[in-house]
Amino acid sequence: MIWSLFKIVLFVVLVATAAIGAGYLLEMDGGVRIAFAGQEFNLTPLKTVIALLTLIVALWLFLKLLSLLVATLKFLNGDETAISRYFDRNRERTGYDALSEGMMALASGEGRVAMAKASKAEKYLRKPELTNLLTAQAAEMAGDRKTAETVYKRLLADDSTRFVGVRGIMKQKLADGDTATALRLAETAFALKPRHIETQDTLLQLQTQDKNWSGARETLRAKLKQGTMPRDVHRRRDAVLALSEAKLVFDEGSSIEAREAAIEANRMSPDLIPAAVMAANGFVEKGQQKNATRLLKKAWNARPHPDLAAAFAAIEPEETPEQRVKRFGVLTKQHPENRETMLLLSELNLAAEDFPAARRALGNLAVEEPDARVLTLMAAIERGEGASDDVVRGWLARALNAPRGPQWVCDKCHNIHTEWVPVCDNCQSFDTLSWKSPPAAEMGATTGLAMLPLIVGEIADNSDDEASDEDEVMEAEIVEDDDADLPEDTDEK
Repeated sequence: MIWSLFKIVLFVVLVATAAIGAGYLLEMDGGVRIAFAGQEFNLTPLKTVIALLTLIVALWLFLKLLSLLVATLKFLNGDETAISRYFDRNRERTGYDALSEGMMALASGEGRVAMAKASKAEKYLRKPELTNLLTAQAAEMAGDRKTAETVYKRLLADDSTRFVGVRGIMKQKLADGDTATALRLAETAFALKPRHIETQDTLLQLQTQDKNWSGARETLRAKLKQGTMPRDVHRRRDAVLALSEAKLVFDEGSSIEAREAAIEANRMSPDLIPAAVMAANGFVEKGQQKNATRLLKKAWNARPHPDLAAAFAAIEPEETPEQRVKRFGVLTKQHPENRETMLLLSELNLAAEDFPAARRALGNLAVEEPDARVLTLMAAIERGEGASDDVVRGWLARALNAPRGPQWVCDKCHNIHTEWVPVCDNCQSFDTLSWKSPPAAEMGATTGLAMLPLIVGEIADNSDDEASDEDEVMEAEIVEDDDADLPEDTDEK
């Protein structure tokens, strides 16, 4: 507002000054006489001023026309001029328009259109660092992988685009299944941009698939140092890598190093069950049963697991079932309501032939969480208490149709593993195995195993001898199938 008022006032002042000056010139006496080529011109003061202004304007126009002529000659000679810059700006505008249209086509999934726009942008811009990436991605979308690889290789020549080229070729090798070449490219990309999160994750995954545990631990430390991984996640995964490294050393025969690595892995992550088991076995081999007991007690407190119970039983392999029940009290007193604690206590009492105590230890698991392990234990308890063969066969038949219970299941692909591994055998994901019940699968037939208890009962009523033979075979199969789910001390039953 003030600036507008100021401009108005200034305009009025200038107009007034010009009017006063023109009046002053009109009132002046005399003038200017010009004699030229026999001609004489007499100019009043006002005409003199007008003539001077006209001369100045004409001179300015002449200089501009002269500069335009000089610029035209320079333009024709190939020099940079205002005219060339004008055309350059138009060409650059056209190139950037083509580049933006190509990016929109790429986002819309039109690979061929994006390639055409990228080619046009390259023609007008002459900036391959901008257009090569668009060309490569458009070629990949259009299925022209050969062109994409050629463009990525061109990006390798420039330091500013080298990382993009390496990453592009790495992703192509991953798509082709060439993990060895992809690993080398991932290492190069990580060296170029160590803070790039996607490159860190890709390198870590490839290193774990290649069982390069020491290299994976270096990558993991880099992720922690650069703030791309929380400290608790780093501690857990570093423990997994340390345990994997220990297993590798153990396979090579260096048990001392493996023992120390397993103890270190257990120290970093006490809830890592395989590390606790390996570390406890290492203490037992050294004759340090107290250290093994302390370690397993801590691991059981973090998370009860049958592998921990088996390792705890291996501390004193020669003890009687009654002694084992007493010694296992340090575990069973922790988390008494936990399902695994209840199963362990039931199995211990079953081995000691204390069948009422075994039944009490199971509680309501047979009703609330009936799986193959629980139902097999119920069959053994009924057998021990002198129940009829029909009752025992009923429990065993239910066990055939029951879920298997908690197992090592991949959180990503739900693949089931018989033992813990750092990398899923199916989807190759790192540290995704959890001890849990797999998703329930529907049975293929509605009248198959679900009808088995009724069929078994009918056979028992009609032919006791034949049923007895079939039951013995059935019980043998059940025991074989469930041995993997029971702790090692169940062999004493």
